[in-house]
Formats: sequence, C-alpha cells, structure tokens
Amino acid sequence: MDNTDRIERIRSLLNKALTPNSLEIIDDSHKHAGHEGAKSGGGHFNVAVCSAEFEGKTLIQRHRMIYDALGDMMQQDIHALSIVATTPD
Repeated sequence: MDNTDRIERIRSLLNKALTPNSLEIIDDSHKHAGHEGAKSGGGHFNVAVCSAEFEGKTLIQRHRMIYDALGDMMQQDIHALSIVATTPD
C-alpha cells in the first residue's frame, strides 16, 4: 500500500500543531506486512519531531501532543507510531 497521502496528512497536522524546526516521517509499513495490525490497513510510521512547543514538557506530554495533533488518524490510518520528540536545545 502506498502511504503517500497519509504521510502528507501527518506532516500537515504536525506542522500546524507544533510548528517544528524539523520533522521526519518514515513509513515502515512494508516491514509489517502480514502481521495482525497490518490487516486493518493502518500504517506503521516513525516520526522525529523537533519543536520549541515541547519545552518544559515531559516525554509523555510530548507524545500526547503528537497524538492529539494526529487526532482521528490514530484510530483509522495509523496502527503503530514510533516517536522521537525533542526541543531545539
């Protein structure tokens, strides 16, 4: 499955919510073909986000900010999400 549209939607939502200094999104869905979660059609992604919005936030708070920004995508389009959330400092 081509996840180009999903990646662009992830990029748009994270850019809007977090105004990142840098954002990298990697689609690892191909590594999970045939596994139970992949059957639902949800993708497996890695995101690395560097944003000043994370200043003073715990790791859990940073991850929650990303989940909140992605909203419904976490229920429908994304089966698994690996996150690296850093600040510019």
